[in-house]
Amino acid sequence: MKTNLSSNDDYRQNDQAQLREIVTGLKHHLEEEQRLGCEGWAKSSISLSPERQESFHPSAPGAPLPADLKTIIAELGDCRRCKLHAHRTQIVFGTGNSRAKLVFVGEAPGRDEDLQGEPFVGLAGQLLNKIIQAIQLSREQVYIGNIIKCRPPGNRNPEPDEIMACEPFLIKQIQAIRPRLICALGSFAAQTLLKTEEKISSLRGKFHEYQGIPLMPTYHPAYLLRNPNRKREVWEDMKQIKREYDKI
Repeated sequence: MKTNLSSNDDYRQNDQAQLREIVTGLKHHLEEEQRLGCEGWAKSSISLSPERQESFHPSAPGAPLPADLKTIIAELGDCRRCKLHAHRTQIVFGTGNSRAKLVFVGEAPGRDEDLQGEPFVGLAGQLLNKIIQAIQLSREQVYIGNIIKCRPPGNRNPEPDEIMACEPFLIKQIQAIRPRLICALGSFAAQTLLKTEEKISSLRGKFHEYQGIPLMPTYHPAYLLRNPNRKREVWEDMKQIKREYDKI
């Protein structure tokens, strides 16, 4: 009898999982039809629970999300806009001060980030924390995100279609936070935001502009772990950021 009950529970769980997948797929289909301007569809009432939405944004403990970031999270949903959804553990939305003056933008979540749901929590994240502390700020004072929000398999580089699918949400995040400075960490972040193919070695060391916001490209912390001799250059970049930050 116990075996049969366990088997029935398994069947019910499988059915529920399949139903959730069907509902999610239908929701995305309806949203896409509406986005394309197809008539005749009623507005979808399917939405993620507040608890599920909150889980995408590991903010400061006990700090509620401002309505604008909540709206972006709700729009992002259980995103399946590119192929990365098939491999991720969870979406890594962003973390930190939702009204930060300084925003750091990296490349993509890695293994630790994928498991914990927060950007820059592995070895590269520990180094980034030290970099932030070196300019007399804390992780809680800044905001940290990535160009894409799902981990690429094997930590490979993001592909163009993946960046194209995810970048609109990063743009909305930046517009919602309204930072006064941006630091682009690594080639993919700098090239994506600045719409250039110029190498990070040429881009770093001077401010550029992104939607009217001063943007400083510098080397990614993961790159510094492999090339510690480049830390001095990053420190020079961060000193420029600090000088501008102090003027705000």
